[in-house]
Amino acid sequence: MSSVVGAARNPSTAVFRHSMDLLRIAADRSCAVRHAPDNLVASLFGTLGAYALYEILKAVYEELMSPVRSLPGPRSSHWFYGNLREIFEDEDSGLQDHWLEQYGRTMKFHRFFGQAQLFTTDTKAVHHFLSNNHIYEKSEATRVSLGRIVGPGILVVEGDVHKQQRKIMNPAFGAPQVRELTSIFVDTSIQLRDIWVAQAAQNGGVARVEVLSWLSKATLDIIGLAGFNYRINALGAESHDVPDPLAEAFDALFTSGTGFGVLRLLQSRVSVLRNIPTKQDIIMHAAQATMLRIGRQLLEESKREIAANGTFDTGRGRDLLTLLVRANTSKEIPADQRLSDEDVLALAGHETSSTAVTWALFALTQNMAAQRRLREELLAVTTDTPTMDELNSLPYLECVVKETLRVHAPVTGTDRMAMRDDVVPLGTPVTDIHGTVHESLHIRKGQRILIPIISLNRDSAIWGPDAMEFIPERWEAGTPVSNTIPGVWGHMMTFLGGPRSCIGFRFSLVEIKALLFTLVRALEFELAVPIADMGKKGTAIVQRPIVLSDPAAGNQLPLLVRPVVH
Repeated sequence: MSSVVGAARNPSTAVFRHSMDLLRIAADRSCAVRHAPDNLVASLFGTLGAYALYEILKAVYEELMSPVRSLPGPRSSHWFYGNLREIFEDEDSGLQDHWLEQYGRTMKFHRFFGQAQLFTTDTKAVHHFLSNNHIYEKSEATRVSLGRIVGPGILVVEGDVHKQQRKIMNPAFGAPQVRELTSIFVDTSIQLRDIWVAQAAQNGGVARVEVLSWLSKATLDIIGLAGFNYRINALGAESHDVPDPLAEAFDALFTSGTGFGVLRLLQSRVSVLRNIPTKQDIIMHAAQATMLRIGRQLLEESKREIAANGTFDTGRGRDLLTLLVRANTSKEIPADQRLSDEDVLALAGHETSSTAVTWALFALTQNMAAQRRLREELLAVTTDTPTMDELNSLPYLECVVKETLRVHAPVTGTDRMAMRDDVVPLGTPVTDIHGTVHESLHIRKGQRILIPIISLNRDSAIWGPDAMEFIPERWEAGTPVSNTIPGVWGHMMTFLGGPRSCIGFRFSLVEIKALLFTLVRALEFELAVPIADMGKKGTAIVQRPIVLSDPAAGNQLPLLVRPVVH
């Protein structure tokens, strides 16, 4: 056995290094030039040309020196963006699943100018990546793209800054706090249930409901109240009402920036191009400005209330914003380590929870026996308003939620970049294109890695031949062999694992359970279109359902909804 060795050493390495140094200096000097207006255009094109050539040579150099280049994988589809378009346009990670079947659990694909990116479902390697977050961070390109949507804060920052922010925020997302918020989840779920019951009554006992948009409204109301003590009232708004500005801002952030775009890819790679505003940038900047303006108003209200009362035994003391303000102003936190207003306000959105419940309802329409069994368990509960502990005590509901988040993980993948050279252990040896078997991988500084969340969750080597199927009963036999997956919850990758696991996973799980408890207990669900007409399409962060015959309508899930007859 051996480890993957570096690329062949040859004199061209020195030439590439020297050329790149010269180009980097030329680009820097071009940026610094301040000529008269008639030379401005020439200076700009010179800068862009220098940067472009620098990036090309850098990509070629990194590819020549990358040990990953000897791994098996698909051919590059395009000289410029490699396989990136295919990945962006992939539906339900089918392409990734095909690659894994064809090339094995550890492989490569191509990025810009043929650069090799590591792609692996080897759980030992993934555990290494997620556990050593001081070596493997989100790449700058990913932080730029994600920051355009969620702004600054814990999802974007790295290193000691992330560690400090998480230390301050952790208590606000603990079980005691989520227990206090459960009544908000349940009350909002009841409001949505009553709307659907009324629609069915108006349509002879059955209504065709586009459930994704309604669930997005419900979870938006929940994050408004539970996150900021702010009543958005998305569920109660009539079509002629003026939309709430915070609701519009959330919608703009999480629906803009979708699809494949060459300029967006270039902007994530070349910093100078980020100064070129796109239509999506303008929309997102306006939405973030609205959220920051409203958020700062709520933040000041929270600070004034704390100063006036000196306690959190008030009507608004349980929302996450107030809890974060309390933690951030604690005497235990040095002034130079406290969160900025932007950091405090950068709470995760509502999209992942609404998407998860949407996929749960879809899955239950394709497994009516599971839908009936779940309803029987829920109807045995004697209250419409369960507590967090009551929700967590329902075994089949737990199985349905786990299986939904396994088969239909809302976020399909995440990437990392090596901050220094490293050796990565493998659980399953890999044979390179030269026929050499390797038990570990040498990783060079700057190497990009894609961790395919949904492919890991549905890997047949872990879950068996029925890995792609929605079978809640698989969880009744105890923990599956997936216990090798380093996830923070459920032995799956949906909420990631390690120091950068999802900080709000408890909040999300109880919210999902409250919605399913209330809706499935009272209503029967059936798919309103043929199953062959359903597909998946990614938005800015999550992957959601779409009707293939009506792509112009965007993401949607039309269901037939009937009240349960007791």
